Amino acid sequence: VPSVKPGYLRPLVPEQAPQQAEPWTAVMADIERVVMSGVTHWQSPRFHAYFPTANSYPAIVADMLSGAIACIGFTWIASPACTELEVVMLDWLGQMLGLPEEFLARSGGEAGGVIQGTASEATLVALLGAKARVMNRVKEQHPEWTETDILGKLVGYCNQQAHSSVERAGLLGGVKLRSLKPDSKRSLRGDTLREAIEEDIRNGLIPFYAVATLGTTSSCAFDALDEIGDVCNSQNVWLHVDAAYAGSAFICPEYRYLMKGIQKADSFNFNPHKWMLVNFDCSAMWLKQPRWIVDAFNVDPLYLKHDQQGAAPDYRHWQIPLGRRFRSLKLWFVLRLYGVENLQKYIRKQIGFAHLFERLLTSDERFELYEEVTMGLVCFRLKGSNDINEDLLRRINGRGKIHLVPSKIDDVYFLRLAICSRFTEES
Repeated sequence: VPSVKPGYLRPLVPEQAPQQAEPWTAVMADIERVVMSGVTHWQSPRFHAYFPTANSYPAIVADMLSGAIACIGFTWIASPACTELEVVMLDWLGQMLGLPEEFLARSGGEAGGVIQGTASEATLVALLGAKARVMNRVKEQHPEWTETDILGKLVGYCNQQAHSSVERAGLLGGVKLRSLKPDSKRSLRGDTLREAIEEDIRNGLIPFYAVATLGTTSSCAFDALDEIGDVCNSQNVWLHVDAAYAGSAFICPEYRYLMKGIQKADSFNFNPHKWMLVNFDCSAMWLKQPRWIVDAFNVDPLYLKHDQQGAAPDYRHWQIPLGRRFRSLKLWFVLRLYGVENLQKYIRKQIGFAHLFERLLTSDERFELYEEVTMGLVCFRLKGSNDINEDLLRRINGRGKIHLVPSKIDDVYFLRLAICSRFTEES
């Protein structure tokens, strides 16, 4: 972590842009002086904060190529390769994870994958699709109700431990979201969801959307997807699965038990840009029925129409922005230049490091584990008060050598050590 203070940069650069061109050498020299002096090194082997952000040479090269081709792939005709490679790459990736066929474009139906910028975007896109679907259904049942009447009744659900972007999606979508209390393992259970839905129906509300989190941000807990799926399917509630961090581990068959029940979901999302060596931004999302998203987002001016409409997805209808980068190149390069086998080895190695750190902790009686270690995240604390743990974190981060972030659940403060960098080694 750099030792700079807020506002450090302005005095290092001129007040205005230069009138005359400067030489490359001057610009490159300033990278060290101005930029690198204020960079937090996410790729350092001692960076253990948040979750990993991926990085690899194949992805960097593909990103440069994307910048060089410089297409804006909002429709098929705007760059056919940009759309078609994405369709195929999301099928490759879906098969690697063991996703059911009904999520894949190769199944021949309407389903398929799309690359979003972030998991937050995917959560919002799914919520808007769910909203379009329920609006359609309720209008048929109650033609006399206005859109405002219906909107005021809509309610969605998530685990209290779900990412803040779920709450934000509710705000942006203009709907009520309820965060439900998880069990002692921080997992949202089917019964809790069923009770909340039944209570809301009795109160005249319309449940329409639920998010199951596989690998929460605070402690990497997993919701009971199988149970939640049954409840959502029986109540006609759209189920979105957010596996932003942990989803990458599903390329290893031994971790797929954690996504049992995935066939009951309507949409699924994880971030190859976290733990799968693909540079930011690349958030993979699959939809069983993209028609509801397309329906919610469809604005079709003449200048965007083309003769091949309908023969391939027009991804502008599957996302919030119109423009999009050629991000599938990053997936193609990483999947080919590493191969599934090496990606699996990488995930297993990092989970191995987490278990090594767990062993080091449990052999020291001053420390306790806060949660069970399943992925590359270890939640731990000094036995005793929150204050001594805050002090410990201040001392670790104060040296600027190692970076950790804390979290708090049920008023217990603990430290999170995430295995983040591909340069981290046992030593």
